[in-house]
Amino acid sequence: MDRIQMWWHGRWTVPVVSGLLIIASFAVTEILDEGFWGDVLMIAATVVAGTPVVIKAVSALMIKVIGIDLLVSVAAIGAVLVQNYWEAAAVTFLFAIGHSLESATLNKTRSALAELVAVAPDVAIVVRGDQQIEIPAEEVAQGETVLVKNGARVPVDGVVTGGTGALDEASITGESIPVEKMTGDTVFAGTISTGGFMQVKATGVGADTTLVRIIHRVEEAQEAKAKTQQFMDRFSKWYTPGIMVLSVVFGLLTQDIVLALTLLVIGCPGALVISIPVAIVAGIGRGARDGILIKGGEYLETSAKIDAVALDKTGTLTEGRPYLTDVVAFLSHIDEDEVLRMAARAEAGSEHPLARPIIEAAAERGLPVLGLPQHTEPVPGKGIVASLDGHRVAVGNMALMEMEGVADHGEAANAAQAAEELAAAGRTPMIVGCDGRIIGVLGVADRIRTDAPAMIAQLHEAGVKKVIMLTGDTQLVAEAVAKQVGVDEVRASLLPEDKLNAVADLQRQGHTVAMVGDGVNDAPALATADIGVAMGAAGTGVAIETADIALMKDDLLKLPQAVRLARRTVNNMRQNIVIALTTVGLLLLGVLFGGVTMAIGMLVHEISVLVVIANAMRLLRRHGNDRAAKTTETPRPSEQPVAAQRA
Repeated sequence: MDRIQMWWHGRWTVPVVSGLLIIASFAVTEILDEGFWGDVLMIAATVVAGTPVVIKAVSALMIKVIGIDLLVSVAAIGAVLVQNYWEAAAVTFLFAIGHSLESATLNKTRSALAELVAVAPDVAIVVRGDQQIEIPAEEVAQGETVLVKNGARVPVDGVVTGGTGALDEASITGESIPVEKMTGDTVFAGTISTGGFMQVKATGVGADTTLVRIIHRVEEAQEAKAKTQQFMDRFSKWYTPGIMVLSVVFGLLTQDIVLALTLLVIGCPGALVISIPVAIVAGIGRGARDGILIKGGEYLETSAKIDAVALDKTGTLTEGRPYLTDVVAFLSHIDEDEVLRMAARAEAGSEHPLARPIIEAAAERGLPVLGLPQHTEPVPGKGIVASLDGHRVAVGNMALMEMEGVADHGEAANAAQAAEELAAAGRTPMIVGCDGRIIGVLGVADRIRTDAPAMIAQLHEAGVKKVIMLTGDTQLVAEAVAKQVGVDEVRASLLPEDKLNAVADLQRQGHTVAMVGDGVNDAPALATADIGVAMGAAGTGVAIETADIALMKDDLLKLPQAVRLARRTVNNMRQNIVIALTTVGLLLLGVLFGGVTMAIGMLVHEISVLVVIANAMRLLRRHGNDRAAKTTETPRPSEQPVAAQRA
């Protein structure tokens, strides 16, 4: 009984019943020679298939919307009134079939969202007291310990507190290769254990998980309209009434009611209306599968126009884990260890990323770095000044030394030369001054990410004309990095507001700019850019919600992949518009010059709708370049140091 009820309310019920009535009508007419009952059955088929269409048309009219359903309703009712029962039944039957096929195939274009919802965990095993208890996943409390066994879905976002395992994170990052997890590593809800046993402390539960944020983001993105779609919506509001007026005019001029009704059917803009949204849904769905979250149709369309990409250096082109490479001392009574110790003491009060490698290097050498400075004064874009046991210590660039009046002594020339040599070698020089004298120079370096050169090359292949590196480092340091990765332009020694100005300058030159950064120092530039891109956003809820494009995996090659996807989607939209307009144009010519009937017109119209949908569904397949990128062996990390960014 349940199965019968499901079928009765299913999407195929109306076209199947209508089709059977049409077959019965032909059988009664041809075999039994009962023309009257044949007409009755044909009218019944029209009523079955046409009633849902008329209801939708009336509902739309009540909110002052003239849509496709109204055109079909008028044509079908008109055909019945002029006793053209076969045409009325054929039009409504074909429209019902088209609607059902459209619904089925549109569900496939939304398959990425369905897959995300499907991986949402239902249950969790939590440790309460000495017992393992199975509860609904949404009932796990913050801070509780969850057990993840082999083959199970992780029910929460959390941190591994015990055990080891491997997780398939494809639903979050798009990466199909399982990732090894051990104590201290982060795990995400919806990922699947492929081996091992882990204890996980819940840090994100229920709606506060990365998976739920992604689902919400994809839902909103697939509903958001691109500018082209907004134009098409406005166009269809005028187009549909225009077709009705055209049909009335031709009917009055030719006194041919059937011709007028046929024009109504032929003029249905179904393929045109659906051409944009179906491509956007498919494109955003493909991106979600690959760990690329795009905010909506407007941002997808804008991304296809990107011809300039601005990149932060540290953490984007480089690994973002700087280390100390050199210590140079200038004064005979202060050796290298003392230079490093004093610099580490000064940096102990700094929150800057370059403070840590200096402090860690001092600890590795066994140098005492105890206590915080009595006073710390960060100088944006230059370095830091600290008071240490009655000494004034400055660590930063030559501009800071000049500001401190330290650059006037004899060792300044040696410091400048040493800094230049370190910069030329791809290191960030940090000059150390104490009580009015320069006592030494430190060299700090980062490593270029192995996929950075390939990312730049692929961006160029994808049609990006200019890739610019924006950095707070000196020009010499920045050029050393740029030479290794292949960027087109370098803008160095920039403060956060300078990066904003650099992006604005590119826009004034006519470029559509994407900015890739960490979202902290680069926040103004990210907001100003046409498209702001956040990388490695899986663990950052704010980035998922706010970035125009969020790359869930910290993988540089996802950036050119996102650009390629946007261009493919927009090309697909254009193809669909051409298909729709060409079909309507040819059918109108066919009606006016004879040969195209109402039934043939509706059949061709529905075929064009399906062609448009099928064309959009090609976006759901992974592109050849993206497949190649997935299978390319990752090169070994380069040992070539590059400069780390001071500001």
